[in-house]
Amino acid sequence: MKAVVFTLGCKVNGCESASLLRGLEERGWEVSDELVPADLYILNTCAVTGEAEKKSRQAVARVRAVNPNARIIVCGCAAERTPETFARKENVFVVTGARQKGKILALLDGQGVFLDENDASYDELLPPKTLKARAFVKIQDGCNNFCSYCIIPYLRGRSRSRSVESAAAEILSSPAEEVVITGIDVSSYRDGERDLADLLLAVKDAGSRIRLGSLEVGAITPRLLDAAKQVRDFAPHFHLSLQSGSDAVLRKMNRHYTREEYFARTRLIRDCFPDAAVTTDVIAGFPGETEEDFAQTLDLCRRVRFSQIHCFAYSRRTGTVAAKFEDLPPAVKKRRLHELLALAEELRREYEAAFAGKVLEFVPEERKGEYTVGYSENYIRLYVAGEIARKTRVVALSPYQDGLKAIVKEDF
Repeated sequence: MKAVVFTLGCKVNGCESASLLRGLEERGWEVSDELVPADLYILNTCAVTGEAEKKSRQAVARVRAVNPNARIIVCGCAAERTPETFARKENVFVVTGARQKGKILALLDGQGVFLDENDASYDELLPPKTLKARAFVKIQDGCNNFCSYCIIPYLRGRSRSRSVESAAAEILSSPAEEVVITGIDVSSYRDGERDLADLLLAVKDAGSRIRLGSLEVGAITPRLLDAAKQVRDFAPHFHLSLQSGSDAVLRKMNRHYTREEYFARTRLIRDCFPDAAVTTDVIAGFPGETEEDFAQTLDLCRRVRFSQIHCFAYSRRTGTVAAKFEDLPPAVKKRRLHELLALAEELRREYEAAFAGKVLEFVPEERKGEYTVGYSENYIRLYVAGEIARKTRVVALSPYQDGLKAIVKEDF
C-alpha cells in the first residue's frame, strides 16, 4: 500500500506533512511527498491567499487525475476555513483542519469532517521524516498578532510552544546537514520563562547548521543575537517580515513597529553579523496605500539592502479586519508589485555580487541538469557542477539564474 502526503503552503505545513510521512511509514505504508500513483492521499492545504486556497481545491482534482479511485484526506488551513467545500468533493472521505494534525493517523479508516478547536497546548507530532539535506523543525504553532490582513490566527489558533527539551532533542538528533527552526510565529516562542535565545543556547553544539525561520522584527534583540553568535554553525540569515515601509500603512495593518524601529533592528543584525542576509515579505497595494506610502516602502527596502524580498499583491481574505477596507484597483496593485519585483531583483544581485570569489558553506538540496543546487549559510542559491552529496566549502563565482555559480574549493 502506498500513501502520498502532498503539501501546499508554508514550511510549517511541510514539517507537519513530513511527520505524517513518518507515521505512515511506521504503519507499513510506502510513502512519497509527490503526486505519484498511490492508494491514499493526504492533502495539507493552505489559505494564506485566495490563490493558495484555489490551488488547494484544485489539488483534489489533480489527485483524481493520477488515480480516479484514490482515497483522499484533506487537512490544513483551507480545510479549516471551508471544510464543507472539500467534504463534498468526490473521493474525499475525511476532512480535518489546521490543528492537531497528528490525529489524522487515527482516522485512516474514518469517514466525515473532524475539526478540532483545541489550542490550549502544543500538539506534539512524530519527528518528521527527513527527505532532504535541509530539515525543518517546528517549535511553535498559532499566532496572537492578528494583523488586519491575515486569516491564519483564526485558523491556526492562539500561539503555543513546544518545550525547549523536546525541540532541542529533535534538533540535536537530526541527521540533516541543516536544520531550520520554524513555526507560525517563531518570535513568540516561550517555554515558561525561556524563549528563542534559550533554545539556541540549548542547541549551540548541534552537528547541523542552524537557521532561523521567519521572525517578527521585535524578536531581534542583543540577547538573541548574542545567543546566535554562540551557536557552533549558525546561518547568518534573518527573515524579518516588513509588509510596508509606511508608518500609516503599518498602523492600518496592525503591525507593531515603525519604519525607523525596523531599520534600527536591521542595524543591530549587521553590527553582529556584517555579511548577514536580511530577507523580508512586502505586500503591494494594501487598501489605502498611497503613492507616497509605496514610495516609502521602496525607500526603506533600499536602506535596509534586503538580499531577497518576497513580494505579492494584497489579497482580500473574508473574515479579516482589512476585508472591510476599500480595495485598490487591480492595475495599481499589479504595477506596484512589478516595481517591487524589479527592486527585489536589483537588491538580490547587488548583495550576491559582493560574495564573488569568497568561500561559502554549501548545503546541497537537489539536482538540476548538470548542477547540484542548494544554499549557502547566508541564503544565496548556489549552482555547483557535478554531484555533491554533503555540506561542502565552495568558492562563489558569477551570477547564474536566481543565484551564483560556484566551484568546490579544492578545485579552485
